[in-house]
Amino acid sequence: MIGDDIQLDVRLPKSPGMGAILLDREMKNRDQSVDAFVYNLNQAVETIIRQHSENGIARGTEVTEKYVSKTYKSKSLYERAKKVLPAGVSYGIRYFEPYPFYTSKAKGCKLYDVDGNEYIDFWLGHTALILGHSPPAIVKAVGKQLENGTQYGTSHELEVEVAEQVVKMVPSAEMIRFTNSGTEANMYATRLARAYTGKNCIAKFEGGWHGGYDALQIGVKQPFNVPESAGLTEGATNDTILLPFNDLEGVKNELREKEIASILVEPVLGSGGGVPANKEFLKGLRELCDEKNILLIFDEVITGFRLAPGGGQQYYGVTPDITVLGKILGGGFPIGAFCGRKEIMERINSLVHKRRDYSFHGGTFAANPITMVAGLTTLRTLESGELIDGLNRLGHKTREQLAEIFETGDIDAQVIGAGSIFNVHFTKEEVVDAHVASRADKSKLFDYHLKLIADGIFMLPTHNGALSAAHTNAEMERLFSETEDYARHANSS
Repeated sequence: MIGDDIQLDVRLPKSPGMGAILLDREMKNRDQSVDAFVYNLNQAVETIIRQHSENGIARGTEVTEKYVSKTYKSKSLYERAKKVLPAGVSYGIRYFEPYPFYTSKAKGCKLYDVDGNEYIDFWLGHTALILGHSPPAIVKAVGKQLENGTQYGTSHELEVEVAEQVVKMVPSAEMIRFTNSGTEANMYATRLARAYTGKNCIAKFEGGWHGGYDALQIGVKQPFNVPESAGLTEGATNDTILLPFNDLEGVKNELREKEIASILVEPVLGSGGGVPANKEFLKGLRELCDEKNILLIFDEVITGFRLAPGGGQQYYGVTPDITVLGKILGGGFPIGAFCGRKEIMERINSLVHKRRDYSFHGGTFAANPITMVAGLTTLRTLESGELIDGLNRLGHKTREQLAEIFETGDIDAQVIGAGSIFNVHFTKEEVVDAHVASRADKSKLFDYHLKLIADGIFMLPTHNGALSAAHTNAEMERLFSETEDYARHANSS
C-alpha cells in the first residue's frame, strides 16, 4: 500500500532479495508524490527485469530460444552496432529483447533479415507504408526522378503538384508547407498557432505523442507529469497544459479561465496504445475551440491518408484549423507537413509579415524532389478512397477476429483501433484512454509479439499494427493462426 486507497500489484520474476530492494525503494520515496513513487518503483522493476533478462532468466523461454536460434547474424550485427550506435539502434523504440533482427530487404508486405528469415510485416515502417514495401508504381516514379536530380535546393513543379493534391484531398488544407519529419511539422504548427493567436500556452492530451519537440515532450507515458527526456528546461514545458483524452468535461474543467493558443490531438493515439477518439469528443473539441478562440490542431502523422483519403478529419467529420501530416505522405521517404486555413498559414509568408510578426519555417531538404514524386504517386493512388475503404473493412475484420480468438481462449484482452490500425491490450477494462492502456499487461503483450516474430510475423513489440494494400487473405490467416497458437500455449502455461 502507498496510500489509504491506492494499491500496487507488481508481478516480478522470483529472486532472492527482490522484496528487500522494493521495500527499500518504497521507504526512500515515502514522502514523494504518488506519481513520483510509482515512477521510481517502475524504474526499479525495469532494472531488475533487465538484469534477469541479461542472465537469460526473465524471458529464457522457448520462444526466445527459437528467435535466437534463427537470428545469429542479427545478433552479431547487434554486437557491432552497440559499439557505434547508442543502444545499438537508430531509434530507441526499434530495440526489443533479446536484440532486434536486421533487415536486408523488403518487398510487398514482407521483410527479409540478414539470416534469410521472412516476416509478414504489420509494423510497415512505423505505419507509413500503406501501399506496402517498394510498390512498383513508386519504384518506377522514383527511378525516373533519380535521373533528373535528387536534391535541388530551389523551387520546383513537384512541390506545387503535391501541395495541390493535399489541398484537394484534406478538408482543412488551403495552404501547406513541407518538412522532413512529423517532429518538425508539429514544432512549426505549434509555433504558428502561437504566432497567429498571440497566446503562449498550448494544450495536448495525456498519451499523445507528437515527436521530439521540447514543448510536446510531456504527458506521453505514465506518470504523465514526468518529461520524456532529460535536457528539457522547465520553461520548455511550463506553457504546455495536459488534458484528459476522450473526456470533454474534463477538458472544459482544465481550460476554465485559461487562455491558450491551440489544442493538439491525435484522432487515434499512436504511442498511447491505438486508442481511437470518440466522434462526439472531437466534435465537442471543435465547438469548444470556436467558443474560446483556440486553434484546433489534428496531428494526422499516422491517420492522414490512412483512415480516409482526407484522413481522420474526413473519417470523423470534424475539421481542424491546422493539420500535421507525415508518414504516408512521403510514399516511403522522409516527410512531414503542416497545412491549414489560408489566413493562418499566411503568417509564414515573410513577404507579408516581417521579423517578429511572421512565423519562421524552413529546411534544407524541405520538399525534396524524391520524396515529392513518391508522395504524389501515393496520394493519387489513394485519392478515390477505394483502396482505403477496403483496408478499413479488413481492419474491422482483423480486430473482430483477434478479439474472438482471445475470448475463445479465455484470455482477457481488448482489441482496439480504427480503420486499418489495430492493437491488443491484455486487460479486462475497456480501453478508452492512455490511463487504461498503461494498466494493461505489457509483459504479456511483449510475449505475444515476440512469439509472432519468432514465427515469422513482425509486430514491433507493444506497438500498434497496421495494414497495407500488399496484405492478402493468406497473410491475415497466418496472423490469426499464430494468435490461436499463442492463446493455446498461454492457457496451458
